[in-house]
Amino acid sequence: MKKLYFLLPFVFLACKSNPSTVSEKASKAISKPLEITYKVNETEVSDFLKYLSSDELEGRETGTKGIEKAAVFLEDFFKKNNVKPYFSTYRDTLTNFKSPAYNIVGVLEGTDPELKKEFVVLSAHYDHIGLEKKEQADIINNGANDDASGVTAVAQMAKYFSETKSNKRSILFVFFAGEEKGLLGSKSLVQKLKKQNFNLYTQLNIEMIGVPMKRDYLAYITGFDKSNMAEKINEYTGKKTIGFLPKEAEYQLFFRSDNYPFFEVFGKPCQSISTFDFENFDFYHHVSDEFKLMDIPHMTAFIQEFLPAVTKVTTSTTEEITMNK
Repeated sequence: MKKLYFLLPFVFLACKSNPSTVSEKASKAISKPLEITYKVNETEVSDFLKYLSSDELEGRETGTKGIEKAAVFLEDFFKKNNVKPYFSTYRDTLTNFKSPAYNIVGVLEGTDPELKKEFVVLSAHYDHIGLEKKEQADIINNGANDDASGVTAVAQMAKYFSETKSNKRSILFVFFAGEEKGLLGSKSLVQKLKKQNFNLYTQLNIEMIGVPMKRDYLAYITGFDKSNMAEKINEYTGKKTIGFLPKEAEYQLFFRSDNYPFFEVFGKPCQSISTFDFENFDFYHHVSDEFKLMDIPHMTAFIQEFLPAVTKVTTSTTEEITMNK
């Protein structure tokens, strides 16, 4: 997640909606979920996250040898799971960074002749903040929660769709670089897609889901009241999967991750999903953000619970997720 000290000027710019009202609206949408027989493999979740947040990758700072290793790892994952490159290769070169840096972008074409012309973007950023400059015992910011956890979730969703072929809409899977440098990867990619007349339906960006919250819902969504996405996700899962987090509104997190450039350019529902609630994890942008602190059963359950939602997002015959007026 982009550095939160930039948020201080925005502390008093909370959303106008009444939190209890919007949360109740989302809760009312709960119904019988789509049944998913596919099971997310906990060992695969663990192994993927463990490597991506390992010391070998040296904190995955954009433009370094460490993030290059991460890029190769993600490319190999797409190849293994039959996710095709969206461009000529999986690498999408950033146009706004001084040295070579790449988003990793794959695509699964939809199965419906008409709906496949529309795209759902599932994304997370794979960069982090790299090495500490001062001498200390541990200098590697591994970024397990931020955002190797989100990348792991998107990767498992890519594997699921590749195996089940259950997406009628096309899906763009994006692992962004440069998020920690100012959302550079998403800002670069979105301009290229706009020039292609990219037909975006919605974007679900996953940000910091490595530890659970002690609340009566699984996760929160940024910009809760900007669209009906929370309401529809709860309808699709049949649970109170998404709730309203006051801190999200207080800190205006909607503007602080890779969903925002897509919203700004396309004007469609583009939002981030997270379980980092400012109370459950003490090591944001800290060398202690490591694999050993991640709750793998929680992450596995998180991905599993979202499968009905992302499936319905990609298969609904009409565009059910819409901006609020």
